[in-house]
Amino acid sequence: MPDIVDTAVSAGSFNTLVAAVKAANLVDTLKGAGPFTVFAPTDEAFAKLPAGTVDSLLKDIPKLTKILTYHVVPGKVLSTDVVKLKSAKTVEGSEVKVDASSGVKINDATVTTPDVAADNGVIHIIDTVLIPA
Repeated sequence: MPDIVDTAVSAGSFNTLVAAVKAANLVDTLKGAGPFTVFAPTDEAFAKLPAGTVDSLLKDIPKLTKILTYHVVPGKVLSTDVVKLKSAKTVEGSEVKVDASSGVKINDATVTTPDVAADNGVIHIIDTVLIPA
C-alpha cells in the first residue's frame, strides 16, 4: 500500500498540497513510519484562499510548515474515532476543533471523504485549508 505522500500524488486532486509539502521539506516525514492522520485539503480548497496566498506561503517556509503541520495529527485516527472527539492536538502544537453533530467538521472545514487508507496512516479529505490561530 502506498504511503501518505504517494497516495496524495496518485489521487490527482492534491497537487497544491503536494507542492507545499515538497517546498516545506516534509516529504520524508510524511513518508516515514508514522502513523499519521492527515486532514488533506484539495486543490479546490487551496483555490478558495485569497489570490496570491499560496505563492506567498511557498516563499515563507516557516509559516508554510506551521500551516501544513496543523493538518497532521499523530497516530492513525479513523473516522470512527474522529466522531468521538471534541478536539485533536496537531503536530504543529495547537488543537483543531472537531464537530461531528452534522457530518464531520474540522474547525471550519468539512470532511468530504474520510478514511483514505495509506501504508503509514490515514487521510481525511477536507474542503477548506486549516489556518492555525
